Amino acid sequence: MLKIPRIQLILVILISLLVGYYFGVNKINLDWKNYRPKITVSSREPPANISNIDFSQFWTVWQKLESNYYDKTKLDPQKMLNGAISGMVQSLDDPFTVYLPPVQNENFKQGLAGQFQGIGAELGIKDQKIVVISPLNGSPAQKAGVRAGDFILAVDSQTTANMTLSQAVEKIRGPKGTTVTLTVSHKEENDPKEIEIVRDTITIKSVEGWIKKVGDIDSINLDKKYANSTIVYARLSQFGDNTNSEWLSIINDLNLKLSNEKNVKGMILDLRNNPGGYLSDAVFISSEFLSEGTIVVGEEDVSGKNVLKANRRGLFTEIPLIVLINKGSASASEIVAGALRDHDRAKLAGETSFGKGTIQQAEDLGAGAGLHITIAKWLTPNGVWVNGSGIKPDIEIALDTKNPERDLQLEKAVLELVK
Repeated sequence: MLKIPRIQLILVILISLLVGYYFGVNKINLDWKNYRPKITVSSREPPANISNIDFSQFWTVWQKLESNYYDKTKLDPQKMLNGAISGMVQSLDDPFTVYLPPVQNENFKQGLAGQFQGIGAELGIKDQKIVVISPLNGSPAQKAGVRAGDFILAVDSQTTANMTLSQAVEKIRGPKGTTVTLTVSHKEENDPKEIEIVRDTITIKSVEGWIKKVGDIDSINLDKKYANSTIVYARLSQFGDNTNSEWLSIINDLNLKLSNEKNVKGMILDLRNNPGGYLSDAVFISSEFLSEGTIVVGEEDVSGKNVLKANRRGLFTEIPLIVLINKGSASASEIVAGALRDHDRAKLAGETSFGKGTIQQAEDLGAGAGLHITIAKWLTPNGVWVNGSGIKPDIEIALDTKNPERDLQLEKAVLELVK
């Protein structure tokens, strides 16, 4: 038997290891170099005004990521494309112009349709932070203690500092029965709080209303001398797909009942925590109280002004009216409040509104994705742009957070009508 000297045996083993390492590494490099995510490219002529833009750097970055990024499983072409589109839209620095991938776009549509699964809170962007525009009445968010104006600092311990609005919504929403923990900062408090919320199916009924004697309104406490005065009340929670039909059903019923009522002092339109919705609905609702005149003025960059006026015959154009607003009243609800006050048709009571003075156009892009584009800013009939500042009420009054059973804002509005 031939014996190999120890030193030669060691050299043979080392050479074998080096050859194996060389071929192994180069095989991995070759495999990764040849890795190509499958991506379908649809050609489309670029707009004329960007024909001189050089897109080579974009594709250079894409190819370098493909070739050099260490974890090829993270190279999801569709996700990369969505990120690129989102980044382009975010460059406008407009929190209301957003690209919505399929899941977020479907969530948005479900919200306007009146049913979705989540915590029941309308979110927005303010001071570059995720903010609660309004928790929906009776929602898990409201029951857990989330308030209009709260900043959401983290979701399940993950900071929202770099999240887009659509990313925050996607992370907060989820199946019924599951739990999400929000770290929130209340406006009037210094220390953030963690709020645990169990998600549920949220069904939004846009409109509710009643006619009651003052003495029968549970959440207020007024002198007994006002007990037999009658108040008409209508509340709008949003301006969605079913709002107009629900409004007509409720308002016609209230109008019929009024013929049998005595000592009617006036009506309260409650727009608190109403985050808005369709512009056309805002005109429709305003026309219930205004027999004529401008409702809102849209001001576009190149197309000039678009004036929308009262467009139907309303049933409540004469009744004394108080409109309730707060920091959760935004967009379409601010249009209604602004129009009614500018025409001296109503007084506003409550707190300063959110301050969203722009109009968005929603477009479907195919494959489930959507794009919301700010197409104009809107002005009240008197030419006021409320963006960022909101609408200050004629009668300012805050709720008593230590005594939530008593609605001081509703109480003040009732008192204004009966006194």
